[in-house]
Amino acid sequence: MILDSLGVGEADDASQYKSKGANTLGHIKDQTDLFIPNLGKIGLLNTINMNEAKEVDAYYTIAKPTNIGKDSLNGHYEMMGIISSTVFKTFNEGFPNEILDAIENVTGRKVIGNKPCSNSLDIVNELGELELNYGSLIVYTSADSDLQVAAHEDAIPVSKLYEYCEKIREITLKHEEWMVARVIARPFTGKPGHFKLSNAGRRDYSIKPPKSTILDELNENKYNVIGIGKVNDIFDKKGINKTIKVSDNIEAINKLSDIMEKKFTGLCMVNLNDFDSNFGHNRDVVGYQKALEELDVEIPIILNKLEMDDLLIITSDHGNDPTFAGNDHTRENVPVIFYSRSFLSPKRLPILESLGAIGATIADNFNLGKTEIGISILDELD
Repeated sequence: MILDSLGVGEADDASQYKSKGANTLGHIKDQTDLFIPNLGKIGLLNTINMNEAKEVDAYYTIAKPTNIGKDSLNGHYEMMGIISSTVFKTFNEGFPNEILDAIENVTGRKVIGNKPCSNSLDIVNELGELELNYGSLIVYTSADSDLQVAAHEDAIPVSKLYEYCEKIREITLKHEEWMVARVIARPFTGKPGHFKLSNAGRRDYSIKPPKSTILDELNENKYNVIGIGKVNDIFDKKGINKTIKVSDNIEAINKLSDIMEKKFTGLCMVNLNDFDSNFGHNRDVVGYQKALEELDVEIPIILNKLEMDDLLIITSDHGNDPTFAGNDHTRENVPVIFYSRSFLSPKRLPILESLGAIGATIADNFNLGKTEIGISILDELD
């Protein structure tokens, strides 16, 4: 379970990323009346300062990021056992004219928007009528490494929007300085004042991981590999044999609960993206607090559904401190929680030198080969 963007303090190289002093969970706790007793019981709050809990129901520690960048792709890549040196670009001041000109050239459509907007519906409400009247393309970014393209289905058919986004993806791949992690098609419907995003119609054009991940290894060895949320988009479908799309954190948790009620052997990976997209990028401290508290209510249900030989890992991919200036990710260490109903002596673990320890532990559990990065700690869990 990836709590997208829930960092727990500045990484060793935070100054290189303008993230000195960042602490997503710590600052939310300091600035709100955060009440997460169930997550507290499994050590999440202890990861802020790595203090030792006298009584804890899970093994807990933090992991240091080592892949270059502070984006979702490189965090997930490292987590699943591979090194990536690609720095995916962000355009928090809008895209340069060269990109916009190239988009207009390959699509034959006028571009409008060109600004950061974490809530897609906001920019659709602002520019949707103009787009609908003139058949323009609303181009924007969430302040993550993405280029999003919104169009009304009556002005531009969804199939045509997909075609445009495929061409835009090709453009961004040809220029290193334009290398965003994802190009995202965002069709919408409705009338002015009542526009509605088509979540089912959203399509992400990501980039394939540079090497095979633990997901590929599991898939090749006939294990189930289930991706809930944006997991499939992050890995560009590689290594995942069952994909479940969701609209928000609550639906993701409900889908996870459904999967847990079924018998499967392998890995189920769920990304809770609201923390990042709705609250981190929007610098919404209270919203982030409430989302954590909503998750906390679900934790006992999730834990009770685990079989005795199941292993639950809760972690994150990067930080996004809502108390920081700007709207970008922050370079932070991430929490790592290991929970099983069979554990006899859960406690604080030594700090992990890479997120790759998570993938290495999963590989060790399934008797797969060693990962490119990370050292398994499976033998320390008893």
